[in-house]
Amino acid sequence: MVPTADIRRLAAEAAPGTIELRRDLHRHPELGWTERRTTYELARRLRELGLDPEVRDDGVGLVVDVGPAPPRVGFRADLDALPIEEANDVPYRSRNEGVMHACGHDAHAAIGVGIAEVLVRLGSLPAGVRFVFQPAEELLPGGAVTLVAEGVHEGLEALVAFHVDPSLEPGLVGTRVGPITAASDKFTIHLHGPGGHTSRPHQTVDLHHVAARVVLDLPTRLRARLDPLRTVVPVFGRVAGGTAPNVIPTRVELAGTMRTVDPETWQELPKLTAELVDEIVAPFGARAELDYVQGSPPVVNDAAVVAAVEAAVAALYGPEAIRTTHQSLGSEDFAWYLEDVPGAMLRLGVAREGPPVDLHSATFDLDESALEVGIAVGAAALLELIARR
Repeated sequence: MVPTADIRRLAAEAAPGTIELRRDLHRHPELGWTERRTTYELARRLRELGLDPEVRDDGVGLVVDVGPAPPRVGFRADLDALPIEEANDVPYRSRNEGVMHACGHDAHAAIGVGIAEVLVRLGSLPAGVRFVFQPAEELLPGGAVTLVAEGVHEGLEALVAFHVDPSLEPGLVGTRVGPITAASDKFTIHLHGPGGHTSRPHQTVDLHHVAARVVLDLPTRLRARLDPLRTVVPVFGRVAGGTAPNVIPTRVELAGTMRTVDPETWQELPKLTAELVDEIVAPFGARAELDYVQGSPPVVNDAAVVAAVEAAVAALYGPEAIRTTHQSLGSEDFAWYLEDVPGAMLRLGVAREGPPVDLHSATFDLDESALEVGIAVGAAALLELIARR
């Protein structure tokens, strides 16, 4: 039986320190693979709880276990910030120029320490819990690729993680069975031609025209080649080429992202994209080179893990605190752990009063009352997963 009353009381007691930690991390954001101060601070707080965190050899990221060995369930928190100049005027505003926690990873990490505190104070646990504090989620490939290779998830029977959601009110938890995020890849297409004078485009290869055809035709041809139920969203973020208005360039670059929620489609996209780009440019006499970098697969939530989480949320706050959440085309490298371990990503409501502000915005912030909910839900969900082993 999960001790919900004790968990709520301990979460409330842990909340002030968790908020203080979140604000400290927010003041000192660090980009992926540079999160040394963040790691040091988390390790220090965990040692104060009597735990023995294992910091990775490069000083970035750590793992810590609570309860009897070996650990059977786990919680993952990401650490890195984004290259954004913060626009918020708050006491805990970023002190690192051009770097900001605009995706809530400061909250994820602080909540992880808060959950560990609750579990330590509960006393004897029926099974061990592993906490993975992971660097470089925002990079591609993400830090999860490295930590999975290091085996941090081996032996676990379930793994959960939060992502803050500014579209959900505090006190609500969003759940979903199956894909909850998309795969997101990045690509760059390098177009080559002989160049020439804009007065004689018929005597050369007009690369800007070819680039326009790629932008227009690639999405259409992808739709024509795939089952309509296997949605793919290609979006171009950059088209660049040329140095003068009367010169047809010899090189144009196009860059963008490719997103899908279907794992099978994700595996096919690099080869299919290369074939289609060649088909589009060949009639014009241009040559194309494709650099295609696969990111993370979709996060696919396990039904049994979601059921355990929902039971924990209902026991703590009632079933009205659970919301079926939307499927996002954003990407999350938490997916790599779930290739081997059943798990679930949960959305934690953090909406503030006033106009909505999305993730990755220079004005993103969150309602800190949500941190107490995250601590309680995280601790109760982990214990419920242990009870259902």
